[in-house]
Amino acid sequence: MSDAVDVENAPTSSAIAGVRELCGLRVTTASVGPHENNVYLLECATTGERLLIDAAAEPAVLLGMIGDGRLGQVFTTHFHYDHWGALREVVERTGATTLMHPADAVGVPVPTDIEIRDGDEVRIGDVMLRAVHLIGHTLGSLALVHAEPDGHHHIWTGDSLFPGGVGKTHGEPALFDTLYRDVVGKLFDIYDDSAVVYPGHGAPTTLGAERPSLAQWRDRGW
Repeated sequence: MSDAVDVENAPTSSAIAGVRELCGLRVTTASVGPHENNVYLLECATTGERLLIDAAAEPAVLLGMIGDGRLGQVFTTHFHYDHWGALREVVERTGATTLMHPADAVGVPVPTDIEIRDGDEVRIGDVMLRAVHLIGHTLGSLALVHAEPDGHHHIWTGDSLFPGGVGKTHGEPALFDTLYRDVVGKLFDIYDDSAVVYPGHGAPTTLGAERPSLAQWRDRGW
């Protein structure tokens, strides 16, 4: 594997935003790169299997975050460069399997090993997550949903849903309509207000915190 990344001299705790313990799943978050992308390392509490969401930037930071444990998979939410800039280095160093929607995989010059579509299950050891296809920010944007046994849900949304609105649709009203419809129909209409949203940039939020603004988002068109 490549030795291009100096893990021993990687930046350390300043990039790590925190660790959250869910039922069966440990989530470590880092913020990297000039766009302050969130990177999420998900680890099964029983098997130690791990999946990284968006190898965005600063491969040395990400490899330091991963450490000596095995990384099984890297899930890329969409094809924009700020979400996969460190993908090649991370995969070369870890041997991880790459996962992405085929509509966006064509825009990433790192081969996608497993194509993920709407409703597909993504396993991390004993934990099963469900992929949700949200069209609009890109044609192949994906979210991942973790359902805890007590009914609480956790949703990693990439750039499709943030605190304060859906992702950019580049001034295309039809794409906004599609993204708004998908976010409402596949997330807000299905999961309750306690569902936690982990966006590609910025702080986590909940569906309950964002739900009162849905009509405003629709009316403003972004």
